Amino acid sequence: MKTSMSMLSSPAPRFPLLFPGEPPFRAPYLVPLRPAGERGRVVTAATSGERRKAGYVSVMERALAAEEEYRRARAEVLRKGVELEGYAIEGISIGGHETCVIVPSLNVAFDIGRCPARAVHQDFLFITHAHLDHIGGLPMYVATRGLYSLKPPTIFLPPCIKEDVEKLFDVHRSMSQTELKLEIVPLDVGETYEIRNDLVVRPFKTHHVIPSQGYVIYSVRNKLKKQFAHLKGPKIKKLKLSGVQITDTVLSPEVAFTGDTTSDFILEPRNADALRAKVLITEVSLSFFPWLIDHEHATFLDEKNYIEHVRQHGHMHLLEIMEHAQWFRNKSILLTNFSSRYKIEDIRQPISRLQPKLLPKVVALTEGFKSTYT
Repeated sequence: MKTSMSMLSSPAPRFPLLFPGEPPFRAPYLVPLRPAGERGRVVTAATSGERRKAGYVSVMERALAAEEEYRRARAEVLRKGVELEGYAIEGISIGGHETCVIVPSLNVAFDIGRCPARAVHQDFLFITHAHLDHIGGLPMYVATRGLYSLKPPTIFLPPCIKEDVEKLFDVHRSMSQTELKLEIVPLDVGETYEIRNDLVVRPFKTHHVIPSQGYVIYSVRNKLKKQFAHLKGPKIKKLKLSGVQITDTVLSPEVAFTGDTTSDFILEPRNADALRAKVLITEVSLSFFPWLIDHEHATFLDEKNYIEHVRQHGHMHLLEIMEHAQWFRNKSILLTNFSSRYKIEDIRQPISRLQPKLLPKVVALTEGFKSTYT
């Protein structure tokens, strides 16, 4: 279902401050007053000292609630990384500047715009495309691993850029007179590579202004075949020892990463696994979103035009995610690649307008962005 501007509610008004100088977080809900008659009876029965005490307690409760609200909001602003479906995910993704998303439990990093320190310790690196904000930190990543005496990394990339990447490292070796050790794996869409005995990876097709691809990481497990499900342990063991194949290999999509892409990747029939992985990490643009427009200086662009503007640059608009909401079967979606001109609150406000069924799944990666409250 296509989502139009008329379907979106306007932003909620700001709540008033409780005390002078209080941070502008949402004030806690106060208990409604009793009916006038009941209030009169309470006042009549209470002494002046009790009334003063009750008023003091009420003010203290409100102050403590406001402080707790502030602490929670502050912790949210300062939080580093997120945990989704059992995966701790770290990194930074600022549109046009750098993207690097790290999943330490899988020992992987996706893209390497400027090589954050945490990425250096991941043995496997997946490059989606050759724009510098996604690949610029590659030589530093390899060199730093060598400096720390870590084993040469395995770097997966689209086959069409393999030769250029090899030339890039030849240039750096020549300039720095340093041996830069790495393993390059050109992995094409549809191919499968075993990272370890319980993990494999497959690229999938994405749509950017230059050649690009995403990646799905699968868990691998052996499941007893249905025809043997009724058998008890000793019989199953006997069959296994006799050489009978008693299990099927089952691949379950765990984490998918798109890199930069238009929404066309959603409609690719072979990309179903990316849309049903436990966690989907994808980019989104908020350009010209109604609550982020400087209406005083902006010229009018209708919905179709500003989505098309984003598509022409090879990206996906938040309104397109809303339009295609029914296709996202992921348990969690991590949105990345926001413009550096936004603050954390600017990012979260439009996302809060997602459909009720989609909103609980969606989290924004806001590492590197400033907050109004810091």
